[in-house]
Amino acid sequence: MLVSIITPMYNSEATIAETIESVLAQTYTKWEMVIVDDCSSDASESIVKSYQKKDARIQYYKRDKKSSIASARNYAINLAKGHYLAFLDSDDLWEKDKLQKQIDFMMQNNAGFCYSACATIDEKSNKTGKIRNVKDYADYKILLKGNFIPCLTVVVEKKLFDKIEFPEIKHEDYAVWLSILKTGVKAYGINEVLAYYRVNSNSVSANKFKAALWTWNIYYNYEKIPFCKSVYYFINYFLRAVRKRL
Repeated sequence: MLVSIITPMYNSEATIAETIESVLAQTYTKWEMVIVDDCSSDASESIVKSYQKKDARIQYYKRDKKSSIASARNYAINLAKGHYLAFLDSDDLWEKDKLQKQIDFMMQNNAGFCYSACATIDEKSNKTGKIRNVKDYADYKILLKGNFIPCLTVVVEKKLFDKIEFPEIKHEDYAVWLSILKTGVKAYGINEVLAYYRVNSNSVSANKFKAALWTWNIYYNYEKIPFCKSVYYFINYFLRAVRKRL
């Protein structure tokens, strides 16, 4: 079955070639890579088009106005033709058997939502030694206690996005996973490193205080969970974050 790889891009000339190469290396070959350029001003466009000439599975679309990563993902999803969606930002990487292992798992277990563990790399693509392990199962209530589903590892059936899209808020991936699981869908994890998340020195995700505020916003304002229950889930999120760093 066809997998549509959703790749938002903005000024990614330093990394997009390596990202595309990790897709071209996939042992699972039934894919299309939908790259949405959010008004890059560097050489990103020419790099992608050079690959596009070599492989028709790579698709390139440039937006007229600068928007957001959520908007770019939604735009790509609307263009996607695959039965499955996979998410890969323009600076991250996959192991060559990433899609094969997840598609095999999903078909064998009749699963519509799959994710995996990932590791981090630095700006020069060196492995940092940090691994983000995952639980083997998630439902709505479990995930409310903290997001352990890395976006770059997710493969989902496209039909799950028929009435759901990435919202224009921070931690938009966490919000959309909750929206999907809230419908009764279950997510299943493979606790094996199948992807690499790039961390740079000025990464916004490095600001833990802001991340905490964004998480609270999801509980109280986006999910509209009553205050006391929001506090309960936020405490669980906080304790989980502390345990990760001990």
